[in-house]
Amino acid sequence: MLNRTLWLALMASSLALGPAGLAHAQSSSESTSGQTAGSDADDDDNDDASGNAAANSDAGSSEAATGSQEGSADAGDDDDDDDDDDDDENTSGDMIPPASELNMAPGSEMMPAAALNGDQIGLPPVSLSSQIITPLVIGQGGEPYAVSDKDFVLRAGQPYRWDIVSEGGVEYKWHAPDFFRNVWNNQIVIEDREIHMDGSPAWLEFDTQGPITVQFQTIRPGRYEWYVEGLDDEEHDMKGTITVVP
Repeated sequence: MLNRTLWLALMASSLALGPAGLAHAQSSSESTSGQTAGSDADDDDNDDASGNAAANSDAGSSEAATGSQEGSADAGDDDDDDDDDDDDENTSGDMIPPASELNMAPGSEMMPAAALNGDQIGLPPVSLSSQIITPLVIGQGGEPYAVSDKDFVLRAGQPYRWDIVSEGGVEYKWHAPDFFRNVWNNQIVIEDREIHMDGSPAWLEFDTQGPITVQFQTIRPGRYEWYVEGLDDEEHDMKGTITVVP
């Protein structure tokens, strides 16, 4: 009888504890599932945040690279404004005086240009920089037929820059055909406007006062004439020589 009573008590205890244990197991399972889901959600949020940060970083890098490229392009455009006439006073060579200020021996105008010596005459040595020739002024001081100088002496193989300037109130056509055919013509500049040629110019025409700059490199010795068309007669005498020596 006692064993039966004990057995019934044990069975009752088992039945009472069964639902609670099952509920506890279910609760533990749901808690574990919730934690797993929360962890996955957190991982997704972290992945999204990381992805957004990486995208923002890539976009920023792309914008920075684009800005850098644009800046480089702008700098390149500025560098393209490199004109051949930028030989300023800091990089240009010596000023070449007219023949009247050089050591020209008497009768040298009768000698072949190849027989003259640039060192003895007093010309600066050949250099890579453009040397500046004393400007030739026609119509000097407003006098229609006056010229500043008539004769000029240059070295062969030297780059030069020369201003031909009109100060007169009439139209001038300045010619030096043989000279231009025997030099390498770089460019002609008129108020920062450049003219590049595949050959020699026919003449320089002045309809108003102001300078025309010619840039060239001499090639071979020789004596060449320049003149103003229609005004190179004995009465006006607007003419002279350009002598190129070794």
